[in-house]
Amino acid sequence: MAMLTEPRQLFLHKLGDVYTAERTIVQMLPRLQQEAKDEKLAQGFKKHLDQSRKHVENVEKVFQEFGAQPEARPCPGIEGIKKEHDQSVGEVSPQIVDLFVAGAATSSEHYEIASYEGLVTMAKALGKPQAARLLETNMKQDQKMLTETKAIVRRLTNKAAKQASGSSSRAARSRQTTRRR
Repeated sequence: MAMLTEPRQLFLHKLGDVYTAERTIVQMLPRLQQEAKDEKLAQGFKKHLDQSRKHVENVEKVFQEFGAQPEARPCPGIEGIKKEHDQSVGEVSPQIVDLFVAGAATSSEHYEIASYEGLVTMAKALGKPQAARLLETNMKQDQKMLTETKAIVRRLTNKAAKQASGSSSRAARSRQTTRRR
C-alpha cells in the first residue's frame, strides 16, 4: 500500500475500511438471525440487515461524493469480531447462545459507531457536508441499534441469571434431600 500523505487519502482509506465492515455485516446478519432463538433478537437482526444494506449504499454514495470508486479495504476490527464469533459459537450452549450472538452484535455496533464518528468529522473538515450527512445517518442508526441490542442483552442476562440461580437452588435442595436420607 502506498503511503497516505493527505487527509483525503486517509478519509478514503478509512471509508474503505467501513465499506468492508458493512459488507461483512450484511453477510453475517442472516447467520446471526438464524442462530438467535429469541424472537426479538432475531427480528432485530432482520431489521439491521435492511439498514446495513442501505449503509453500504450510503458509503458508496460517499465514495462518489469524493469522485472515487468504492474500494473495500482490509478491516481487521470487524474481521476479529467475525473470527471470534466463528471460532466460539460452537462452544456456546443453546441456553446462552442468544447472549453470545447479541454480544457479537454489540461489539460490531461499537466498532461501526467509532468508525463513523471519525469519518463524519473528516468529511466535514474536507468540506463535504452531504457525505457527512450520509455517514451520520448510518451512525445514528447504528447508535439506535446498539441501544436496542443492549436492552435485549440486559433482558437475556437477567433471564439467564434467574434460570441459573433457580437450577443451582434446585441442585442444592436435591443435595440436602439426598444427605437426609
